[in-house]
Amino acid sequence: MTCRARHWTSFALALLGPALAACSGAPEVERQEPALDRNEWLPGGDTTNTLLLGVNAFTMPAANATAEHSPNFYTGNSFFNQSWVQAPSSTEARDGLGPLFNARSCSACHFKDGRGRPPLEPDEAFLSMLLRIGVGTRGPHGEPAPDPSYGDQLQPFAIAGVMAEGTPHVSYTEVKGSYADGASYVLLEPAYAIDELAFGPLDPGLVISPRVAPAMSGLGLLEAIPVERLEALADPDDADADGISGRVQRVWDAASGTTVVGRFGWKAEQPSVRDQSAGAFLGDMGITSSLHPEQNCTPLEPDCAQARPGGAPEIGDELLDKVGLYGRLLAVPVRERWDHTGVLRGKILFRDAGCGSCHVASHRTGTLPGLPEVSDQLIYPYTDMLLHDMGEGLSDRRPSFEADGAEWRTPPLWGLRLYRDVNHHDRLLHDGRARGVAEAVLWHGGEAAAARDRFIAMSAEKRALLVEFVESL
Repeated sequence: MTCRARHWTSFALALLGPALAACSGAPEVERQEPALDRNEWLPGGDTTNTLLLGVNAFTMPAANATAEHSPNFYTGNSFFNQSWVQAPSSTEARDGLGPLFNARSCSACHFKDGRGRPPLEPDEAFLSMLLRIGVGTRGPHGEPAPDPSYGDQLQPFAIAGVMAEGTPHVSYTEVKGSYADGASYVLLEPAYAIDELAFGPLDPGLVISPRVAPAMSGLGLLEAIPVERLEALADPDDADADGISGRVQRVWDAASGTTVVGRFGWKAEQPSVRDQSAGAFLGDMGITSSLHPEQNCTPLEPDCAQARPGGAPEIGDELLDKVGLYGRLLAVPVRERWDHTGVLRGKILFRDAGCGSCHVASHRTGTLPGLPEVSDQLIYPYTDMLLHDMGEGLSDRRPSFEADGAEWRTPPLWGLRLYRDVNHHDRLLHDGRARGVAEAVLWHGGEAAAARDRFIAMSAEKRALLVEFVESL
């Protein structure tokens, strides 16, 4: 860890604790090996947000943002946060919403750049969660084959003059179990339904993949992890016989006409932040771009196809690039309790349980062209960015490129402790079924079953310490 002038604030002096002694040349406190890593308090390296936590913890730009990129970051922020409107409109730069959509703005799902959740009340609308749909097979390039009437994503909202596709619902069944020490737990298993269908019945083979909006911080750093690093971590044939067989996702890139490494989304279906942004603009808000120039209307939705567009495309490359820059330069928040005894004990338990086999702690980023801020950084996202079989309990039965229904990309854990502050909930996993860390662990199956079983076998004290560590990230 380097002693950079920008961190010598009253906030940092209070936070650093033993790390301050290391920077100042004063005697170090007793080291708590092997868990203590003095770099972890800056999980985003030089980009880390050390200035603002609480409800705005995920909204800060990279601390090392260049003078060239700062203005474009805030322009991207504006287009990320403000609502789009139906065309034609006097607000030409922001018209073109729909015809079908899930949200009117990016921030409607990623409120304060944080994490979405499922509805918590029976009649609550899906506001930061959506349903991907399909028929359970792959298309010509490996993409999920869509429902013939409703496409690949249910859109419950529409502009004036167009019929919305349908209304999604979620209900839960309790699944009871117990730890090895006899303590009981209750999990929630979700079931999904769609009614008020506007264009006839859904395909008899319909599969549904619910997705909550993930947190936004650190995306540029994840994009900058070298492909070689991901390939080195992959072990598709489990050659080391440890039960973990992570695989690199490979997706079709229409722009280049080639297959490339996927990184973003719950199944790593997008190769870059720019691609992820363009896909969300089209799928979630009906905003076309040079990457997705056609509206996602099916043959059974004529009013959708005939609606007046807001331009061709509705968001130009310059604005799309600025929104992408915004996503790439959102800073990861500083760690606060990284050196506490309980956290360090939990970290050892996390490692010994095998959780770190997929939630790999650290990486060194490579060079991301045009973004020196995220290049050559030591980061701590706690993910390997690979696909892993999580078992039938979490399967959506919807294959996507290299991923089958039970495979999901390991989600990064950095910033997890702040979801309650920013988004006022602690719902985890791709569909938000888990109420906190312990339930998320208990839903792990497949390759993660052994780690889950070790967690179940722990004493209550050790389980609490492992959870304390994850909640400190």
